[in-house]
Amino acid sequence: MSAPILADRGAVRFWIAVVLTGVGAGIAAGVLTELLELVQHLVWGGTGLDLLGPAARSPAWRHVVVLLGAGMLVGGGQILLSRLSSGNGIEITTAIWFYAGRLPALRTLASALLSVVIVGMGAALGREGAPKQAGAVIANVLCDRTGLPDEERRLLVACGAGAGMAAAYGVPLGGALFAMEVLRGALALRFVLPALTTTLVATAVSWAFLPDAVTYTIPSYSGSVSSTAWALLAGPFLGLVSVLYVRSVAWADAHRPKAWHRWAVPVLAFAVLGVVSIPFPQILGNGRDVAELTFIGRLSPFLLLALALLRPAATILCLGSGAPGGLFTPSLAAGALLGGALGLPWAWLWPGVPPGLFALVGAAAMLAATTQGPVSAVVLIMELTGYARVAILPVLMAVTTATLVARMIEPRSIYDARLTDEQVRERQRARDQVSKSE
Repeated sequence: MSAPILADRGAVRFWIAVVLTGVGAGIAAGVLTELLELVQHLVWGGTGLDLLGPAARSPAWRHVVVLLGAGMLVGGGQILLSRLSSGNGIEITTAIWFYAGRLPALRTLASALLSVVIVGMGAALGREGAPKQAGAVIANVLCDRTGLPDEERRLLVACGAGAGMAAAYGVPLGGALFAMEVLRGALALRFVLPALTTTLVATAVSWAFLPDAVTYTIPSYSGSVSSTAWALLAGPFLGLVSVLYVRSVAWADAHRPKAWHRWAVPVLAFAVLGVVSIPFPQILGNGRDVAELTFIGRLSPFLLLALALLRPAATILCLGSGAPGGLFTPSLAAGALLGGALGLPWAWLWPGVPPGLFALVGAAAMLAATTQGPVSAVVLIMELTGYARVAILPVLMAVTTATLVARMIEPRSIYDARLTDEQVRERQRARDQVSKSE
């Protein structure tokens, strides 16, 4: 079924819902980001979204106390969330593919709020999860009110989630591509205009709350023969690590605590996180700060190697404890750290490549392989750094090879890691139908 076009008189309801979804997602992203900044200021001090600086200056007892508090919030939050709706809730991608985009609204919004609070307190998860959830819920509610059919609901929920992400990071084009390629599963022409409309509206509305600035301020790197050769060799390895990362996410999600363990496990997990964060404050938060330091080559080799292991482990630990949160920035940060680490021996063998370029290429490759969205990953990296064509050849080389290797081994992404094999096959059949209808 084709999405409605502007000239179709019967499409008025759909396009009104598209615009209102964008407005709602933009407002939600702004409010949730303000809440995140408030929480960080109250528990760590400092201003804005900088968590690393205040955390690095904080005494050891604060790390333990704040993270223990976050663990208790996660434990209590899990009990509350389980009572807001039956079952364990529905992830956005699962809802789009198997429930026509229908989500438990109250539970999803409560999960988004909990996610923002604990990420502000230091949970090693992404802040984009909350605005994505809010955008998806807004789209779902509008579909209920306007009586849109299931196919249009699926598209609008994906657009709403992409719009929430776009507004939170100021990435309208990347958010639209993310909605189509990763969430809806196809870069179909009939999806383009609704996706772009929601992300553009959401990003414009969010400017009332958030500054129009790039997320990562980095030098303008240029590609070279050396960096391209490294990308060709590193790409497949980054793809293999991405498979391991996706399967770790799936394992952590499958082993979330149940019954009375919902209280004990988060407290223990976050206590461990708090203790480890005393010498390594870089493992706290969504990873934006450490990714930027890696992009500009400001981490020592020892710290780079240590964080390449500790940072992903912290994310899996938080996820396995039952904590809600996003995986976009943590995956990007993990790729940046791994890319920087892989670049250390190459820089010794073939000097001349800036250390930050290894990290940038690694971030793009791992983001593409873990989301299985190579086009959206490249565009998102460009928008997040503010460069339209930064070292494009090595970036594309690593993204392509990493995604190919990952797809050959593991059909799931970090966003659908909980799907069964039968659900994966059903989703692929649905994707094939979308492609054939173009």
